Amino acid sequence: MPGGRLTQQERQQIALGLADGLAYAEIARGLDRPTSTITREVMRNGGPTGYRADLAQRATQQRTHRRRQATPAERQALPQVHGRDPEAVREYEETLTTVYMTSGLPKMMARVLSCLYTTDSGSLTASELAQRLQVSPASVSKAVALLEGLELVRRVRDERRRERYVVDDDLWYQSMIRSAKDNALLVETARKGVNILGVGTPAGTRLENTARFLDFVTEALIRAAEQARAVLHSKVDADPPAERDS
Repeated sequence: MPGGRLTQQERQQIALGLADGLAYAEIARGLDRPTSTITREVMRNGGPTGYRADLAQRATQQRTHRRRQATPAERQALPQVHGRDPEAVREYEETLTTVYMTSGLPKMMARVLSCLYTTDSGSLTASELAQRLQVSPASVSKAVALLEGLELVRRVRDERRRERYVVDDDLWYQSMIRSAKDNALLVETARKGVNILGVGTPAGTRLENTARFLDFVTEALIRAAEQARAVLHSKVDADPPAERDS
């Protein structure tokens, strides 16, 4: 499997694949690249509908130039604990950011959430986030406000009265419950449509079946989230089990 940066020819192949409606995995197989590489390339350069090979190539060249102009301290990966590889951690943060973007989060929100989620404390101040991400405090503040509105991040005050942004162990539980609430609104709206369009009519039946489906899924989602919530607070043994003699 080839490594290194994507070439201009590969970017042109990505653009052609997107135009043909190919999935990221299919484009990746054609280029013998990881699917995550293709996903990250597309999402950071306009998305599937706005990707252009020439603009992506130019943006990459500009990013490379900026990195070369940066001071050694800025280029250096952050020191890590627990024997972690700093470069591997940085690459993983980029991958996680891409996944969040693919799920619908704007880039800065995805970067902030990824940064918070990969810290052991699960919390950072605005200045710490700005320093880690090399962005302005205003960009961080705006992203956090939007994440807070989605209940993905909360604000706390530490012992020094500094405002910290935190991701909880309950983040995914809250996300599932919020999704269930959104479904409930869809169910209510669909049933209003049934009354307007008529019970038994093709449109009314379609909406009624949609409401019944979402009702069932919502109930199952809430039940599963409640049953699995304890998993989010469980402790994982860091020591691998001893190998048994065969």
